Amino acid sequence: MATQHTPEKIILDCDPGHDDAVAMLLAWANPQIELLAVTTVGGNQTLKKVTNNALAVGTVMKMTGVPFAAGCDRPLVRPVEVAPDIHGDTGLDGTELPAPTIELDSRHAVDLIIDTVMAHEPGTVTLVPTGPLTNIALAVRKEPRLAERVKQVVLMGGGYHVGNWSAVAEFNIKIDPEAAHIVFNEPWKVVMVGLDLTHQALCTPEAYAKIDAVGTQPARFVHELMDFFRASYQDAQGFDYPPVHDPCAVAYLIDPTIVETVQVPIDVELTGTLTVGMTVADFRGPIPEDCHTWAATRLDHGRFWDLIADALERVGEHHYLG
Repeated sequence: MATQHTPEKIILDCDPGHDDAVAMLLAWANPQIELLAVTTVGGNQTLKKVTNNALAVGTVMKMTGVPFAAGCDRPLVRPVEVAPDIHGDTGLDGTELPAPTIELDSRHAVDLIIDTVMAHEPGTVTLVPTGPLTNIALAVRKEPRLAERVKQVVLMGGGYHVGNWSAVAEFNIKIDPEAAHIVFNEPWKVVMVGLDLTHQALCTPEAYAKIDAVGTQPARFVHELMDFFRASYQDAQGFDYPPVHDPCAVAYLIDPTIVETVQVPIDVELTGTLTVGMTVADFRGPIPEDCHTWAATRLDHGRFWDLIADALERVGEHHYLG
């Protein structure tokens, strides 16, 4: 396990989503993370659906004292795209969701992000977007001081050799590339936890065994999510086991030795007929002195799933249905 350190303060900006649900679990239950807020953005499903999903997952995981806020319901420029072939009609198909017991904050997610960052000391809050980057882009446009005040942006999205929503572009970047372009080009540190890394985070039989060994209702909830996710990925992309993308970004903050990274210039393609949304990483070297972007490269699969199982153990039993 990671050496104990001061917990990383994070805002989780997400679009639950099966893997977002696991990212919420890890961000809430791991003691190395201090979860300051959960914000939602339209992505895997419509904003209304993913926001309900976030509140339901928060209810399952007994998340208290954390504000939840809904954000942007569409990309900056482009039409809405969702991913029902991966996440189903609700965005979180495959399990029974409880009626949420958490109420939304009255603020828009963009304002909650700004307020939270500005209320903390500079360089202490990390943004962890695991959906499209619309909220993050609008936040830094509305309050430009965020660029120097945020510690870093650790995002799940993109890929330096791999795409899934096109031949070369990942879903979160592809559906709002203009927002991604803003986020990657601000001067803050950006860590791209992309498909090259997350396709190593497969929910294999060994991973299922670690989840099942916990034996609680939240663990069964995660198992059911993974069953649906597995079937979707088999049908849609030919995976034997589903890649559980989003918690990889949280795992990097818990213990960077679990998610290895390399410093490399990265930018986002906006105009290519076949390549819009591609995260273009320039590995030619040498690394420019002003390079502020990193790409995740290698995952310690066993230790990653140990983190998930440990988080479920810490959440404990919760009879939230029936």
